[in-house]
Amino acid sequence: MTTKFNMSRDINGYNGFGLTFTDTAYSATLATTTDTTLTVPSSIPLGKQGYGTNATGQMLAVFTFDPGTAVWVANGATAGVPAGASFAATSSELNPAARLVSGGDVLHFYTSGTGVNVSVAFYSVS
Repeated sequence: MTTKFNMSRDINGYNGFGLTFTDTAYSATLATTTDTTLTVPSSIPLGKQGYGTNATGQMLAVFTFDPGTAVWVANGATAGVPAGASFAATSSELNPAARLVSGGDVLHFYTSGTGVNVSVAFYSVS
């Protein structure tokens, strides 16, 4: 069951800090220069256990990387490091904090580091 993403109320409105632990999380130790993939769960049970509601919807993927490491992340395309010193179009993002994803999306992770640990926690938002 994917944990529902709850916004916390503060003096300026709402924010996503103070997340509860999710029941839908994955982790891996990335191999150097290897595209590693994770398929976003496509069936998301919503609400509390016992409600029996399933939906294919959107989730917030919250990423955590070993401190000081560079991990390139892409959705639906091979991730890779920059090719040179000038800016060029890319499908990869460097160490994103969180991204909105849909069930069935394939996330790609790539690092030039050695033994870099990554975790992805999913929260239901739809």
